[in-house]
Amino acid sequence: MTDHVRRMRDAVAPGPDGRRTLRSVPGCWDGLGALLIEQAGFEVAFLTGGGLSMARLGRPDMGLVTMSELVDTVAMIRDRVGLSLIVDGDTGFGNALNMVRTVRSIERAGASAIQIEDQGFPKRCGHMAGKTVIPVAEAVGKLKAALDSRHDMLVIARTDAVSVEGYDAAIDRAEAYLEAGADMIFIEGPKTIEDTRTIGARLGSRVPLVHNLVEGGVSATESGEELEAMGFALALHPLLLLHGFSATAPALLAHLRAERSTIALHPAIASLADMNRITGAADLIEQGKGYD
Repeated sequence: MTDHVRRMRDAVAPGPDGRRTLRSVPGCWDGLGALLIEQAGFEVAFLTGGGLSMARLGRPDMGLVTMSELVDTVAMIRDRVGLSLIVDGDTGFGNALNMVRTVRSIERAGASAIQIEDQGFPKRCGHMAGKTVIPVAEAVGKLKAALDSRHDMLVIARTDAVSVEGYDAAIDRAEAYLEAGADMIFIEGPKTIEDTRTIGARLGSRVPLVHNLVEGGVSATESGEELEAMGFALALHPLLLLHGFSATAPALLAHLRAERSTIALHPAIASLADMNRITGAADLIEQGKGYD
């Protein structure tokens, strides 16, 4: 088992008291974001499909990213950082046979865990209206294909059924996915604190639970402390860095357009020297000297 997968398993394992410590997991979509997350001291990062679509394509999270684009991004991030990496595998990019190829490719590229969901096509962000879900038997088959295809990477089974078929159906799907062997369970978008608490009480002692904390999304809580008390293991913050960039960029660009200078912005932005330090220019130069 690779070190980053072992650390991923350790991160969601229960402690001596049987309870799990909640891990906050920021999202990334490229090597710099993953590096900043690692340098900030986080143990796990989440390669967000929504962030990848928005940042790379300038398009919303509506299933437009291809499997090859995702695999290339995983490999690029793994080449730069050693932290554990959860990868948003969407629906596996097709049927069960497509899932086999997706899982193998993403694990070879360096993923520690893959999240797969039971949405129909066209898929969309879990916090958007208008989703559909595939029949539970088909979803279980795709999950089994993922489990059979992975070597030691973890598989997170996500259901989007709450907003489509209702809370009870989502719980039934989660139970089916757990019975099929999922390493973690992710019920997207419980609408109330009571529903969220019930998910934790019913499943939290049996399997690591994942919750999605998109700023402005439909989550009933944004508190990691509350989620930990309910029994959740991971709280994803997939778009935190992208939300910060998108909120800040217009003002920077407006200033440049108006002033034709960035001098006044220097106290608030990184410099070239800062970026070279963050990305490790000095170490790379020293490494290169060894080959002179």
